[in-house]
Amino acid sequence: MIRPNEPNYTRMMLAVALAGLLLIVWQAQVEYPRRKLIAEVTQAEAEKAAKARAREAQIEAAKTEPVPQTHAARLAASPRIKIASDKLHGSIALKGARFDDLQLALYRMELDETSPEVTIFAPQGDEDAYFAQVGWVSPDGSTQVPNDSSLWKADQKELVAGSSVNLRWDNGQGVTFIISIALDQDYMFSVGQRVENHSKAAINVAPYAYINRSYHEPAQHFNIMHEGPMGVLEGALKELSYQELREKGTHSYDNASGWLGITDKYWLSALIPAEASYHTNFTYYQKSGQDRYQVDYLGSTAQIEAGGNAASALRLFAGAKEIEVLDRYTVGDGKEAPVPLFDRAVDFGVLYLLTKPLFLLLNYFYSYIGNFGLAIMMLTIVVKLAMFPLANKAFKATTQMRDLQPEMQKLKERCGEDKQKFNQELIQLYKREKVNPASGCLPILIQMPVFFALYKVFFVTIEMRHAPFFGWIRDLSAPDSSNLFTLFGLLPWDAPGFLHLGVLPILMCATMVIQMKQQPKPTDPTQAKMMAIMPYFFLFMFTGFPAGLVLYWIWSNILSILQQIVISWRYHKYHPVGQQKKASKIAEKKAKKASAEA
Repeated sequence: MIRPNEPNYTRMMLAVALAGLLLIVWQAQVEYPRRKLIAEVTQAEAEKAAKARAREAQIEAAKTEPVPQTHAARLAASPRIKIASDKLHGSIALKGARFDDLQLALYRMELDETSPEVTIFAPQGDEDAYFAQVGWVSPDGSTQVPNDSSLWKADQKELVAGSSVNLRWDNGQGVTFIISIALDQDYMFSVGQRVENHSKAAINVAPYAYINRSYHEPAQHFNIMHEGPMGVLEGALKELSYQELREKGTHSYDNASGWLGITDKYWLSALIPAEASYHTNFTYYQKSGQDRYQVDYLGSTAQIEAGGNAASALRLFAGAKEIEVLDRYTVGDGKEAPVPLFDRAVDFGVLYLLTKPLFLLLNYFYSYIGNFGLAIMMLTIVVKLAMFPLANKAFKATTQMRDLQPEMQKLKERCGEDKQKFNQELIQLYKREKVNPASGCLPILIQMPVFFALYKVFFVTIEMRHAPFFGWIRDLSAPDSSNLFTLFGLLPWDAPGFLHLGVLPILMCATMVIQMKQQPKPTDPTQAKMMAIMPYFFLFMFTGFPAGLVLYWIWSNILSILQQIVISWRYHKYHPVGQQKKASKIAEKKAKKASAEA
């Protein structure tokens, strides 16, 4: 019998041990993390699928809900809690716990005071249906949750500013759902939700809320501002147009924070969940020939043991985009930090850092004067003072350039068609007289951003809507309603749009012509002709601009004319070159007079 070799046996046992150790390390370092990752991905996909099913269930419920045929019948189809405050009128439907009837008490559809109040929310089935709803979903179906047909019980019949109302609904399985709704002095509803599990088994529920509207984009679309779904999602402001939702479908965000809603030019509806992070969707679908748009949020799933409870909170804003009101709101829970980028619901545009301060200054003047037209004139003076050093330098250059016109004309005659020689001689003349012709362009270049920022202010801020000035100007945010071609209202004739010339655009054109007279004439005849027709080009262009913006331009032109007159007078009185030019002109006049007398 042959005995095994002892060293070979040892090596074999060592190899087995090393293989076992390698297997353990592989399992610990590779296989276990891989399985854990697969499990996490699978769980995330399951949660995402549950969220998608919950959202789709809400949309399907909105699609299939039968509605009465008339607006009055739709409102009467559910018991209601009346909303009555200084700023809001309407009601909350107890069927479905839905905000679907809301009007703005301080704003009318038209200038006429008898015009209907502006409507924010309207019930399902209306041509302009627009509503918000809150509630809970059960992703795993562990309990019955309230839906659009659930009839809630209220402890109050009316909700006024500074008060609250509580709604209750029992699913008949030992689970009670409670909604507490409070209203502040402006347009914000605070909505607290609570689930009490009195059953014998654990349940899983997640809070949700959505805003749904029927919307058909008008033929006249304002590209200067955003209208449609928007919000602060994943830490940044997102704006989605109605067209983008129609063409590209649902947009989902898994780490949303802040707020989400739907904005119009002057009005906003927005959800502000209390959770730091949540899932949200922006959705488009069609129902009964209507284009429907929905923004919704779904909170984290809570497991409620038997005898336990869970709570969730959010705020619903539905009202006018008043800047002071939007800036006032904070994230809540004792935190003084403002709701992130809430004021961006007002589309101040890329010049936000200029546009909003200009509006705040304008509104400050209005708070003392009480008339936005006069406040615009005060703002114009401030803008002129801010640009005074550059404008002063530019106007001095303009005066010098105008005095050099005879010399420039002599150069042109001496050089003839030799443009290169003329330009060289002209540059030497500028250097000799210490004139910088480019400095005259600086005020215009600086004023253009201010002009565009003010255009935004007059166009998008609710404070300027229906703001009167004096006389026939009853709305500074709208074009001048007067018309030269109807003799300013004396002729009963509806002139076409291209023949609309109001008093303010005509005054603006006149002030521009006077300004042109103060400027030196360009040496190039073509350029001179273009400069001459520019005021009339602006005349027709400004007919469609807000009256407040045209008023700003007129007053700015008048101040510029006066400033040019003063600078020109001082230059000719005190500046040596100016005095020399003035003396030359006087001598020339005396010579002509003497020649005429002889």
